[in-house]
Order: sequence, then C-alpha cells, then structure tokens
Amino acid sequence: MVAPGSVEQSTELACGEHRIADLGADVIARVGPGAPVLLVSDQGLVRAGLVVRAETALVRHGLEVAIFADLDGEPAAGQIDNAAASARQHQARLVVALGGGSALDAGKLAAAIAPADLEAEAYALAVRPLPPVPLPVIAIPTTAGTGSEMTRTAVFTDQAGRKVWAWGEALRPRLALLDPTLTTGLPAALTAISGLDALVHAIEAATGQRATPTSTGHALDAIRLVLAHLETAVRRPDDLRARTGMLRAACLAGRAIDASGTGVAHGLGHALGTLAKVPHGLAVALALRAALVWNAEPAPDRFRQIAQAMGLERTDDAQLGAALAARYDALLVAVDCTLDLTRYGLGAADAQRLTDATLAPENRPMLENNARPVDADAAGALVRRVLSGG
Repeated sequence: MVAPGSVEQSTELACGEHRIADLGADVIARVGPGAPVLLVSDQGLVRAGLVVRAETALVRHGLEVAIFADLDGEPAAGQIDNAAASARQHQARLVVALGGGSALDAGKLAAAIAPADLEAEAYALAVRPLPPVPLPVIAIPTTAGTGSEMTRTAVFTDQAGRKVWAWGEALRPRLALLDPTLTTGLPAALTAISGLDALVHAIEAATGQRATPTSTGHALDAIRLVLAHLETAVRRPDDLRARTGMLRAACLAGRAIDASGTGVAHGLGHALGTLAKVPHGLAVALALRAALVWNAEPAPDRFRQIAQAMGLERTDDAQLGAALAARYDALLVAVDCTLDLTRYGLGAADAQRLTDATLAPENRPMLENNARPVDADAAGALVRRVLSGG
C-alpha cells in the first residue's frame, strides 16, 4: 500500500565488499558536489570505527559532514527529533543512515521530518501523512536482520514508552548499500538474533493475509539464504560469503514485509519490547516459536512452501506445524540462540499485561495481517506460551 498522493519509488541497490569506499560518489550522484550531509549512526559504531570509515569516504569526495550518533539501542522520539534538528542546522541535503535497524529507522524518519515543523511523534501510527518532500536517504546496514534499508517503516519509542511506528513513501531510502565488510565485527549472539529477525520477516510476509506471489517469492528466497548462511556467519564471522548471503536475505525479507507486512510474532514481539525492552530480534524469535504450530494448523497450504524452503521433505498436513517447529528449534540450537526471558524480569504474573500490550492499537495491523485471526483469547494463549518457554 502506498500513501495517497505519494509517488512510489524503488530503492536502488549497491552491493560488494568494501563498497562503502564509493559512498561519496553515491552522494554526489544524487545531490551534487560539496553538499552538506548528515551521517546518522550510533555509539557502538563510533567505538567500532565504522562511523569514521563512512565519514572518510564522504570527506575525501569534498562533502561537508555532520555526525549525529546520539543513539544507543532502539531510538526514542526525542532522539529522532534531535537528529532532524541537526539536519536543519547543518542544512543537510541528504542523510546517510549507518547501522542496525534502529539507526536506519532513526535516520529515515529524521530525514522525512527535517523539512517540516512537526516532531516525530506527530506521525506515529500514520495518523497524518509524512511531509511530501523528505531529504533523500542512503541506508547502510551493519547488521543482517531488519531489512529497514528496503522499507517504508520506522519503529521508535514514544514519550509514553510504547513501541510505535511511522509509515509512508517518504521513509523509503533512495539507495541501500550492502557491504559485508561492515558486518564482520557483529558479535555472534547479535548475528544470530538479527538473522532470526530476517527469517521471521520472511515467514510472516509469505503466510500473512496480504501475501502476494512477488512478496512470497522474495520471502522464500530469503528463507533459503538464512538456512544456507546464518550458522556460518555465527561460527565464522569473517566469512564474507556468508555475510553477503545474510545481507541479501535481510534485504529480500525487507522487500517482502514492505509489500505484505508482518504478523502476530511482530505484534507480540513489539509488546515484549514495550514492556521489558527485549531486543527486537530475540522478541520476534520467541514469539514465532510460540505461534508457529498454531498458525500452521488451519493453513497448511501457506506453510508447506515455508517447509520446503527450510529444507523439509514432504510432510503430512497434520504434522506440518510440528515439523516446522522442530526445524526452527534445530536452527536455534545451531546458532546458539537461547530464547529465555528470565533476564528481562517477565514471568507468568505478567501474562495479562503482555496480552494487553499485544492487543494495543499500535500492534493491531500486525495481528490483522496474521495467517490466522488473533482475538483476545488467542493472544492470551500465545503470551502464556511465550512466558512459559513452551
């Protein structure tokens, strides 16, 4: 779906090892020589040296660079407002967003609202259209998970502490730059949950109510790539073939959810993020594990193609959900991912709070798109399964 009155564009792709070296030329091709640029990133990437690597690639092409890196974890509305203010102060003509999904989302939304007067929270849940002429964005992922470089969505935390989203064509990056050398420093645990996020995106996009043949094709390709490359990326972080495969998987899954949306794993996952700050990839991986068998029961046709993409042989419809769950659990073991909420302080006593958060308005679009209808009873049952670790 495209916002009324907007002009849909596609995101260009640039891929390759050390491709970031040509970032300055990418900017000049879009906004001309000597243009002021805002580089949005986070403190972890400052410490890792990736921000200076991007800055160097810009400065050596004669571009004026301002850096906004006041991010540490998922972005809050106020941080996005500050990034937009920095873009205005610097008179930026383009925003480079460098990082995981949080930095990409922050950069995208800051670029969208910088030319206007309203703050980020004014656009939460798409209650009003985004400004029609955003600053162009070049998105450079340093994780392989969210696919934010391909989507028209930005997720952030509002002043009430809710995990909300903005949506619109103005959030679509002009260029996604995929460079596997930027992902080799990602720790194994983060590599694993980022890759699982891409897998959940693909499964939900291919089985949701708004799935299309095109989005399903992207999603199935993403699933195959995750199964082929995630374990290697976790075990051998410098393996650039595996890192490239995972960047491609996240990109394809991002395309799929941009067209067809997500489902209950993301609704429940966002609720976990709101209540206990559970990292997004871990939250949705937990939620998918709880929902997989339940989702597959009434819709084996939708899930049979998922099973095939995950390498399963022909499976009887009655056993399909269980076979998928077993394959999923095997992947979790292979990448050393323990789906445990203990450290986040959630237990059985939080079931009603978590159910209410799952059913909140900001998560309704995800529940309504799910492969199987999610009412209050179903949400409660899935929540109890997540909290019990079952």
